[in-house]
Amino acid sequence: MNRKQEILQDVVIKFAGDSGDGMQLTGSQFTTNTALLGIDLATFPDFPAEIRAPQGTLPGVSGFQLRFSSDRVFTPGDICDVLVAMNAAALKVNLKALKKGGKIIANTDGFDAKNLRLANYPEGINPLDDGSLSNYELIRMDVTKMTRESLKDAPLGMKEKDRAKNMFVLGFLYWMYGRDMDNTINFLKEKFAKKPDILDSNIKVLQAGYNYGDTTETFHTTYSVERAKMEPGSYRSIMGNQSLSLGLIAASQKSGLPLFLGSYPITPASDILHDLSKYKNFGVRTFQAEDEIAAITSAIGASYGGSLGVTTSSGPGIALKGEAMGLAVMLEIPLLVINIQRGGPSTGLPTKTEQSDLMQAYYGRNGECPMPVIAASTPADCFNAVYEAVRIAVQHMTPVMFLSDGYIANGAEPWRYPQTKDLPAISVQFKTQLAEGEEKYLPYQRDEKLARPWALPGTAGLEHRIGGLEKQNITGNVNYEPENHQLMVNIRQEKVDRIADFIPEQQLDSGPTSGKILVLGWGSTYGAIKSAVSVLQQQGHAVSHAHLRYIRPFPKNLGSLLRNFEQVLIPEINNGQLIKIIRDVYLVDAKGYNKVMGVPITKTELVEQLQRML
Repeated sequence: MNRKQEILQDVVIKFAGDSGDGMQLTGSQFTTNTALLGIDLATFPDFPAEIRAPQGTLPGVSGFQLRFSSDRVFTPGDICDVLVAMNAAALKVNLKALKKGGKIIANTDGFDAKNLRLANYPEGINPLDDGSLSNYELIRMDVTKMTRESLKDAPLGMKEKDRAKNMFVLGFLYWMYGRDMDNTINFLKEKFAKKPDILDSNIKVLQAGYNYGDTTETFHTTYSVERAKMEPGSYRSIMGNQSLSLGLIAASQKSGLPLFLGSYPITPASDILHDLSKYKNFGVRTFQAEDEIAAITSAIGASYGGSLGVTTSSGPGIALKGEAMGLAVMLEIPLLVINIQRGGPSTGLPTKTEQSDLMQAYYGRNGECPMPVIAASTPADCFNAVYEAVRIAVQHMTPVMFLSDGYIANGAEPWRYPQTKDLPAISVQFKTQLAEGEEKYLPYQRDEKLARPWALPGTAGLEHRIGGLEKQNITGNVNYEPENHQLMVNIRQEKVDRIADFIPEQQLDSGPTSGKILVLGWGSTYGAIKSAVSVLQQQGHAVSHAHLRYIRPFPKNLGSLLRNFEQVLIPEINNGQLIKIIRDVYLVDAKGYNKVMGVPITKTELVEQLQRML
């Protein structure tokens, strides 16, 4: 059969179905396959907010969006080229994000009367038949029927057979985009090594989907995307929480501190606990505590004992950890508090993304309780950002708040393996004895960073008292005098402020050093801002982009950088939090672009906003 092959530059695919249809697995396997080919990519897994939403309903739709390109990409795409819809609800939820003329691969079995009713289509209306999809290329496939047909001799129940239908779709897409299936077959062999019947059925269905595309005369075109022009090196596809875990291990190894994680499971931070538990060979200890308070206090105890203490959570758990964070600030002890933000308030939107905990990170503790705040901007950036957060914590003797979010945590992009020799040193010095002329140990004697010494409990001659009551300067004795409290509040604040002397100045990500608009971002808005600013720059506009990693304290030159531009725009996935701090610190009349829908800001939205401002 003669088929033509079309070379594409950029493709966005959305896999969508019930949470039990395996869309996340399908998307992640296609992502891994894409990364192995050296094609740049970005992903956006979109989980249902309810753990067990009724099957076939709109709240139960699970999605996975993947963009892959021969050029560098920084977002998973604003609009899809291909929508895989396993049922009517998946089509209804995601159709608005499909471009006109885009492909719909529809599992016709998911559009029976029951599924149409559950998806709230009017009685007697089927979108596959009523002409409403005439603006799209509709590919009908009875995936369920063909899956069952390929497994008619398999010794499995019907429910187990139907679980393999995502492999049929994956096989078909491998054929459509000219891929081989080896990486997925190897994955299945590893995953189902002890379940040969399930292994054989999944491989058989995967191959059936591929052969369906190859032998059916309906399809006349296959597609391919060439390798992206990327810096040479060894790459892998990595998600934010995986990258963060590896960054913690690297910091532990470079600092010589054993890593201890005290955590209580919460979406979307739990993966860090799961990942780190696999690395006992690096001396990592993971502890699943009975609650959030036990999780952070165990990490404080580990730090007091000379380990790298880490605790992970999301907004609701961070609220519960507030008092213990105050204790760590009062003790002036290294601690890393990791907040993978999600939609709120309260339990809010557990599986949706938001940047709404910045004020909580800045001010969300009783008393004057300053902590440095570091934010990651992409999945791969989590490695370097958390590595830097550890450096600050141990060298400045302070707890540090590290911010990521659900979009970064679950998204994926290519990550170039760093070389150990290229990672900056993290020097740690414990106090092991009294200095010459020192009569007794003074636990709050400070160095040029205002950091106090780190002495391990049990060290002879360095016995000292710790606790949450106010300390006397230098001696560490309990002291309630008003003047001393004022002094200690000022010292703790100055210690955090002085970190600005030991971090890099703020650099522009792109654009001129002065001009019409500076777009200032933090966290997961990075890709959308970078892409939107690039569009305006190509049109000849003097628009620049700066992205913050260090949010408390700010880099020393940030104020002068802001004043080089006529306007400052701060996009955030919240109701305006960084903008309040920027206005307060620098008295700059910044403008906000705020979106709080549980989904990322898109490039198109920002381009339109910048054009209005210009």
